[in-house]
Amino acid sequence: MTDGIHHSGIRNLAYSQTAGAGPGVVFLGGFRSDKEGTKAIYLEDWAQRRGRAFLRFDYSGHGQSSGDFLDGAIGDWFEDAVAIIEALTQGPQVLVGSSMGGWISLLIARERPDLVAGLVTIAAAPDFTEDGMWAGFDEDQRADLARLGRVELPSEYSEGPYVITRRLIEEGRTRLVLRDALSLPFPTRFLQGAADADVDVSVAYRLMDHASGDDMRLTVVKGADHRFSSPECLAMIVHAVDDVSSRVADAPD
Repeated sequence: MTDGIHHSGIRNLAYSQTAGAGPGVVFLGGFRSDKEGTKAIYLEDWAQRRGRAFLRFDYSGHGQSSGDFLDGAIGDWFEDAVAIIEALTQGPQVLVGSSMGGWISLLIARERPDLVAGLVTIAAAPDFTEDGMWAGFDEDQRADLARLGRVELPSEYSEGPYVITRRLIEEGRTRLVLRDALSLPFPTRFLQGAADADVDVSVAYRLMDHASGDDMRLTVVKGADHRFSSPECLAMIVHAVDDVSSRVADAPD
């Protein structure tokens, strides 16, 4: 395994990479998460046991990468993902996108399908800045966003609040994937917890109905929450990656 920093323009992106057979697997984490999360490490351990190429990384403003989180937006993190996949991997990859990483993986699938061999999403949160955050703001919060350029939301995952910037909302509107045609012409598996309090199960059904592709499946797990990190859920993620990989022409035996 190699830990390093990829220099991409003004951004320095921290990553951990495992050499191995293709198609490689790339983990794309969620909003304010990092490459040291439970799912990323579990997949890395699996890849090492299986001799599979694997990459996990931190978006700019996340984890060990450079930049201030509050300066970032969906487009920046999408560009980070494309840059590091282009620089560090060979051939189309199996993308595993968790929460916001699911949205970013869908953006990659739409904008750079040449990079994608298959797709697995976990509690995918496409368009969440618009359909979740903006749609959920009351008049005072929308006024704060316009006047102050930011609004603070409580978070159960950290001590401090989520700070949502006006740029995150406005830039996110240029990256929406559920408004126009979304073709996923490769094996695609959507995983979703029925007890997810952050991404409602209706989002998974909307995504499934909206996207087009010949090999798409949605698995909804009763009782699973947004973290989707129980032993059973982690095993399901690996099974989905195996399933997708087995349908790719150059998959290992």
